[in-house]
Parts: sequence; structure tokens; C-alpha cells
Amino acid sequence: MSTTLILIFGLLIVAGTFASKISNKFGLPVLLVFLLIGMLAGTDGLNLIQLDDYAMTRDVANIALLFILFDSGFNTKKDSLKKYAGPSITLATLGVAITAVALGLLLHLLLRLELLYSLLIGAIISSTDAAAVMNIMRERPVKEHVSSTLEIESAANDPMAILLTTFMVNMVLQGGIPAPAEFGVLVAQLLWQFGGGILVALVLSRVAIWLFNRFRSANQSMYYVLYVGTVLSIFGVADLIKANGTIAVFFAGFWMGNGKFVFKRGLSHFISGISTFANMVVFLLLGLLVVPKSMVSVWGPGLILAAVLIFVARPLTVWLCTLFFKFSTRDRLFISWGGLKGAVPIILATYPAAAGLDGDGMIFNIVFFVVALSCLLQGGTLSFLASKLGLSIPPKVHSPYSLELFALDHTDIDVVDTLIHEESPLVGKRLMDLQLPHSMVISSIVRHGKLVSPRGATVLENNDIVFFMGNRREVEQVILSGGAEILVEGAACMLPVEHEPKEVVDEAMAIECEGMNLECERVTLE
Repeated sequence: MSTTLILIFGLLIVAGTFASKISNKFGLPVLLVFLLIGMLAGTDGLNLIQLDDYAMTRDVANIALLFILFDSGFNTKKDSLKKYAGPSITLATLGVAITAVALGLLLHLLLRLELLYSLLIGAIISSTDAAAVMNIMRERPVKEHVSSTLEIESAANDPMAILLTTFMVNMVLQGGIPAPAEFGVLVAQLLWQFGGGILVALVLSRVAIWLFNRFRSANQSMYYVLYVGTVLSIFGVADLIKANGTIAVFFAGFWMGNGKFVFKRGLSHFISGISTFANMVVFLLLGLLVVPKSMVSVWGPGLILAAVLIFVARPLTVWLCTLFFKFSTRDRLFISWGGLKGAVPIILATYPAAAGLDGDGMIFNIVFFVVALSCLLQGGTLSFLASKLGLSIPPKVHSPYSLELFALDHTDIDVVDTLIHEESPLVGKRLMDLQLPHSMVISSIVRHGKLVSPRGATVLENNDIVFFMGNRREVEQVILSGGAEILVEGAACMLPVEHEPKEVVDEAMAIECEGMNLECERVTLE
């Protein structure tokens, strides 16, 4: 690989990163920006990079997909899953199958494609995109029952789509539906891939937690290395026993994300960063892989496929899968429109080409066209629709400051930051008058962008950002009873804790924000 190629690729990533700020203002998925930049830099654009290797792109995308799926599982909370498991998991499993079959049959009737190829395209494009959905929900939040259902569905439905696509590729390669005995073997293999993947995830997620808890390295970067090795190992073990590695990685992420282990919060930022980077690189590669002028020959079938998917298959799937759950017509309309497509369908679209089933690139180009249209049409109007349906809620305040514990052993101590509102009973009170539990302290206060060292006589003011240190549940009770607002986490810095503490450890902490490195020391409220 030449230095020029590395430079160009790096500049494209930087350009996409800054361009994403523009897309956020218009409510468009960031991934669309990287697709367009890839297309602009590719063969039909500026011709900066030439890419036509479907097999290589598939292999790179598959590796990236592991970290994307682990992040999806890691951020799927058990409490939300319990609360909204019924509709979200039904959509993520049965819903994917219904979408694939309905789309495949309609394509067969409307476009006169061979039935197996129609079902293959339906399987490829049957899943929704977690990154696109979550980014829009984060910027322009909607009511919890709708957002949680959409987010959990989009996080959990990729493995099912991957299984169905792999299954359909094998069916097409065999030239049709096999004999009953052979079909039974294929179904058994499909069930083992799903069940075996979950079994591997259950076992290896516990092994991973055990390893993290016993690693005890003062070098926090080594935990990131351990994470990468863990993800690759989980996939490798599952694949070795012919189970599905992507399912194993997703569920391992879920169990680890809902478990307790050393350096979990610090690792979560790295997991999110790697997943975001993987998403962007995949979309950049896929943008480079597509030849824009080839879209001319598929825009007709692409429009038909998109229309059938968005206005028929997806609504049908949502209505059937939520039939026995308490959703209003407005909720179902929004969930139907929220089925954004993203990286996974385009990655899966490389499978037929890599297997020699898409020599002219028709399947890849059609899927690419539909995904781009979905990002533009559905992604660009999702927030507007939420507002019109009365599902929008005010966005949470994001703190530009953050503290974090770097614990080398188990601890129930955490750092929670809160914004003090003008109407809060905490305003005007001295810290010594707050009557905090003995196990809780205020570690620091940020006021007007400057650090205020907390003392017993320090008076809380409107718009103060206050960092509480203690048991998270106790801290949240104090914050909410005081009428303040818990902030969304920002960047992180680390506080070394050498032993399992029952009290807050006397250590220096750093707040890192907006180019400043501010130091403060623990202060007791006396």
C-alpha cells in the first residue's frame, strides 16, 4: 500500500468526520456522508482510489462488523430489554424473516426475478441499522417505549439477517430447494449456528469478565488490547465449532455490557469509538466499491424495491409483530418509518458477489441504492415525523466535562455529574448543609467553565455542574430529590483505585475538557 493511498484514505476519514456535523444539523445519518465521500473519491468521481475487490471488501467489513455488533450488544441494557423484550425481539427475529419473505415474494411478482434471487435480496436488506437509529434518537429523542423498541430491534436483528443471507446464498449455490433430507440438514445447521452462537457467548462472556477482573494492570491501554483480543477470540471459537460467530459476538457484548468488571466504564468509551470508526471505514470502503454510473441501470428496480420495502414490507412486519403489544397507531407508524437501513445490508450484498453469484454487480448496486435512499428519505424525515406524531421529547443536557473511576478491583463507588437548575432546592445551599451520606462526597464543581474547589462553605449556584462520588443509586436519589438533572456522560478521565473501597479513596483527580487540564483534590464536607 502506497503512502499516497494512506494519505488519501486518512484525509477522506477526516473530511467525513467534519462533514458529519453538517449532517447532524439536518437529521441525516452520518453514515450517508461517508458513503457519498467514498463515491466522490472513487472510480466515477475524482478517481483517487480504485476499488473493485468484493471479496477483500467483504473480509474487511466482516472484521469491522464484529466490533459493531459487540458494541450493539454492549449497549443493550437488560432493564430495557426486559421491559420491551416482547416487541423488540419479535421484530429482530420473526420480523426479519417476515420482511425477507414478503419482500422476496413481492420482488418476484413485480420484477420477475428468480424466486431464490428475490428471497436472497429480501434476506440481505431485511435488517435495520443500529448506528443510524441510535444517532438520530440521541440527537432528537422520542418517547422511551418507541425509542427503546426501535433501538433494541436494530441492535439485535443483524445476526438474524446474516443467518438468512448465508442460508439463501447456500440455497442459490445448490441451484434450488434441496431434497427434504438435505433441507432438514440445512435447517439443523441453521439452528445450531443460532443456538451454538448463544452458547459460546454465554460461556466466553463469563470467561472474559473473569479475565478483566484478574488482569489488574495499571496501564489502562492494555485493557483495550484485551478487549480486541476477546472479541476476535469469541468469533474464532464460535466459527471453529460451526456456530455463528456474529451471534456469539453480539450476545457476548450483551452479557458483558450488563455484567460487572474492572474498568468497564472506561472500556465502554473505547468500544463505542472502535464501533464508530468501523462503521465509518466500512461505509467509506463501500462507497469506493460502488460505481455511481451503474446506478443508472438499477434506479428503476431500486425505486420499486425501496417503495415495496418502506411502504409495504416494513409496515406489514411491524403491524404483525406488534399485534399483541400495546402500541398505538402513531407508535406503529413511527416504528415502521424508523426501519433505517445501514452498513449490514451493504456488507451482506458483497456475499453473493464474493460467491460468484452477482457477476454484473446488480444485487450489490440495487441494495446500495436502497440503503442510500433509506438514509436520505427516512433518516432525513424521522425527527420531523416524530414531532408531527407527538412522540418527540426534549433532548437531555450533555456535559462537556466528565470524571471516571479507574478501579483495579471491584467497587460500588461511581462518579455522577449533575446540572443544578435555577428552580432546584439545592441552589443557594452550602455543601455542609446538604447532609450527604458519609459514603458520598462532592469531588468537584464546574462553574462558568472554571473549576471551583468544593469546601464546606461553598454555595451551589444555578447552572453549576456538580460531581458526586459515591454509590450510584444513593447519588441519583440525592440528585433527583434536589430537583437537579443527571447529565449524559461526556469524555472520561481516570481515578486509580488500588483496593476495593468502602469509602472514597483520597486520590487526585483530573477534569479534562475543551483543551484544559484542571486538577482538584478530594474534599470532605466539614
